[in-house]
Amino acid sequence: MALPIYSITPFTLLDYPDKTACIFWFAGCNMRCLYCYNPDIVTGKGKLSYDDALKFLDRRGKLLDGIVLSGGECTLHKQLPGFITQLKKRGYMVKIDTNGSTPAVMRNLIAQDLIDYVALDFKALPQSFKAVTVSNLFGNFEKTLSLLLMHNMKFEVRTTVHSSLITKNDLAKMVNYLEVIGYKGKYYVQHFVNDTPTLSGLSPSLKNLEAEDFYSSTIQVIFRG
Repeated sequence: MALPIYSITPFTLLDYPDKTACIFWFAGCNMRCLYCYNPDIVTGKGKLSYDDALKFLDRRGKLLDGIVLSGGECTLHKQLPGFITQLKKRGYMVKIDTNGSTPAVMRNLIAQDLIDYVALDFKALPQSFKAVTVSNLFGNFEKTLSLLLMHNMKFEVRTTVHSSLITKNDLAKMVNYLEVIGYKGKYYVQHFVNDTPTLSGLSPSLKNLEAEDFYSSTIQVIFRG
């Protein structure tokens, strides 16, 4: 059986709001975003089993508040619910980073009360989603977003911006889309980091957007980095 986890970041204060955490990076993804800065994780194979990850946690004792499950796309792994059950038994809060492509999996995790926080990647609007992600999964993303809203999950929405893929006008429309669908919260926007290995040979991105360019009465647009 293929190993699920590519690598572990043993400690982070940045990836789980107000929590000390580690990150389990899951191998594989069903999107091929042109700006993806984790090409080795997305296209590579796992190196660690679930047991390896649990042994890592058990050796550390209870030094962490939470676990971030990232990737790649962690929700593609069929044994994920059982793994999270073991994390919860050990007393950890669990955050999932997801592209939103597996609403059925997310529905199951929510129903079993296995996740505490979600970071949902908003890649692009329908008209440019395929060009950005090399996938036809916008409908799945939309179902996941609606699911999180319906269940009042604690979650954030985030977007990576490369100036040749998402323009200022595009981002304004994305903010409006979130308003219309009923999202009220923080919308994190991060500029693409130039000179970073990616899945495609993108030209340098222009950092020509600022948070004050985007007004919303219900959404707080926050630029990271």
